[in-house]
Amino acid sequence: MQSDKKIVWEQRHLQRNRPFLQPLAVGAVCAVFIGIILTMGIQDLNRIDRTLVSFMENRGLEIIEVIQKLVQENLNYLAQARQASGSESFVPLKEEVSAAQKSLTKAMVDLAQEIDTRWKARGLNSAYLKTYAAEKGLWLVAVLNDKGKAVYYSRRLPPDLFLGTDFTPPRGGEITLDAVAHLGRMKKIGFIALRRTDGSGTVIIAMDRDGLRYWGTKVSVEKVIADLGGGQGLQYVTITDRMEKVLGSAGKVPAQVQTGNLHAREILAGVRKVESRKLAEGGNRILEIAAPFFLNEQIYGIARVGLELNSTEAILEENRRNTYLFMGIVVLITLLSMMLLYYDQNRHLAGIVRMERQLEKAERLSALGQLAAGVAHEIRNPLNAISMASQRLKREFSPTEQDKVADFQRLTGVIRDEIRRLNGIIEEFLTFSKSRRLEFRDYPVTEVLQKIVNLLQEEATVKGIVFRTSWKEAHVIPMDADKLQQALLNIVKNAMESITGKGTIDIAVEAKRAKTVRIAVSDTGCGMTAEELDRIFSPEYTTKEKGLGLGLSLAHEIVRGHGGEIRVISKAGEGTTFEIFLPAERGAEKAAGAGPDRRPTGNGA
Repeated sequence: MQSDKKIVWEQRHLQRNRPFLQPLAVGAVCAVFIGIILTMGIQDLNRIDRTLVSFMENRGLEIIEVIQKLVQENLNYLAQARQASGSESFVPLKEEVSAAQKSLTKAMVDLAQEIDTRWKARGLNSAYLKTYAAEKGLWLVAVLNDKGKAVYYSRRLPPDLFLGTDFTPPRGGEITLDAVAHLGRMKKIGFIALRRTDGSGTVIIAMDRDGLRYWGTKVSVEKVIADLGGGQGLQYVTITDRMEKVLGSAGKVPAQVQTGNLHAREILAGVRKVESRKLAEGGNRILEIAAPFFLNEQIYGIARVGLELNSTEAILEENRRNTYLFMGIVVLITLLSMMLLYYDQNRHLAGIVRMERQLEKAERLSALGQLAAGVAHEIRNPLNAISMASQRLKREFSPTEQDKVADFQRLTGVIRDEIRRLNGIIEEFLTFSKSRRLEFRDYPVTEVLQKIVNLLQEEATVKGIVFRTSWKEAHVIPMDADKLQQALLNIVKNAMESITGKGTIDIAVEAKRAKTVRIAVSDTGCGMTAEELDRIFSPEYTTKEKGLGLGLSLAHEIVRGHGGEIRVISKAGEGTTFEIFLPAERGAEKAAGAGPDRRPTGNGA
């Protein structure tokens, strides 16, 4: 069932119908841009971090390679010393070989002194020596009394070890210094015997091939690490064998290194060439690097190196700050751009709404104006008939009673004056609404102004208004003399109407730069407020009690048709000045185009 309602007029606001897509689209693009920048910044930080870590890993590997090389050299020197000691002839040793042998001997002497100290403290027994020998990788540890017989020992000497030799095996596996010395010559077992200065006892430490290899490696590692020292960010170095026994260590090793294995099995298997991790120790940032420790081209253990990370962390922190600062600036610029875009688009949308409303209003006014022009034109004929009838009535039908003559004359005068006023209003309206094509020709503007002064001089004198003119030459410009005279006449008449009582009107003409003529009309009238200045050229605005107030609108339109402009300077109570600027060359005809049929859109001020 259809509704009986009918929409006569509907006005929709532009901002409600038009989606606000542009800022949203820009916002989405900015969000994507920020995301890309953030991702790139994080990737850049990670890349720098990986680069620095890789650089430090290479440095740690270089340190480990140096240690491996020096340890291998020391082991070779120890092997040369053993070969020389097993030779029946005297072989002079090099200084490096002798130093390596002395280091190993000193390590064994330190062990013997440690056992002797415990022996003196009466805290020694065979069970302790057995455990001690197993922990230190020693083949035999024994303590002999002043008669050369073992008191405590880690193991007995099996008699079958001496079979096939001219040496008499010890009874019951007894341990004597001679037996150990013979066993060393026979089985290539190295040993050291440390006798007390008072002869009250002797400590014997013997090592087989594995023990010699272990202690030779341990002594070499400790010597190399001690000679290596610290500095240049090196925090600690520790080297362990496959059984996780520490071969050598320097620096303060964090507890985390002792508990973490860093994939030790994979490193010992050769699957991982290098492994690293970051540690924190006492406020310092450390990068621990673990790698296989090679001896004789085989993986003997694991080498761990700790390098200081404070300098690299400072570099990363600076890059991180710069990245965040850059991101903050990008976000700030994006937000400001969004705000400016939001403000600018809303302003333009509001302007478009105003323009559409003005256009709708202009269209309605144009339609009403055309209708009113036709009505006004049709009204003129009845007015003429009424005017003629009133004149005949006054002339031929005057009353005979004397007391009614005065009233009759007054009433007919009112009819005549009102008809004249209505006719003037219609004439003014038709003049404003009908099409006006300008016909340009060169003509002195001063002559036009002088005609206006002559035309209004009598009326001005009656009102007490004085005209003062100021021009030195004719100032010939291209114009439609009749239309321009009408425009200037309306401006001067407006100046006269603004003066109550006596006053002056100054009219001046002068040539300005850029081939322009300036006409100034100044009065000492009541002036105008700022609100009135904004509306004086609007056709629907007037302060007159009578008439339509189209004079200034018509003047503004004619001046624009001549390619000129009007500026108004006024202050309430201090008078008004109209400045008319007209081009002094005929090129203005092209600017005028089809004439002043365009409606004024501003006050020209």
